[in-house]
Amino acid sequence: MSEKEKFVFGTENYRLILGGFLVTLIGFFLMIGGGSEDPTVFKEDELFSFRRITLAPVLVIAGYGVIIYGIMKRRKEK
Repeated sequence: MSEKEKFVFGTENYRLILGGFLVTLIGFFLMIGGGSEDPTVFKEDELFSFRRITLAPVLVIAGYGVIIYGIMKRRKEK
């Protein structure tokens, strides 16, 4: 059994999976915050910002898409 036959994924697959994981993490980090130290104060601008409502979920979904693509992509035969 050769070295190539031992691994299911190729290096490109692992790079895609890792890249998708990092994009997903960035999306989750962008969702963090928006709270207030004082429970009587509601900061609507921070909580409902473009970054938390639109950008972060798009990055998370895109990251999952890249991960799925990295898993499903056939590795190149040499």
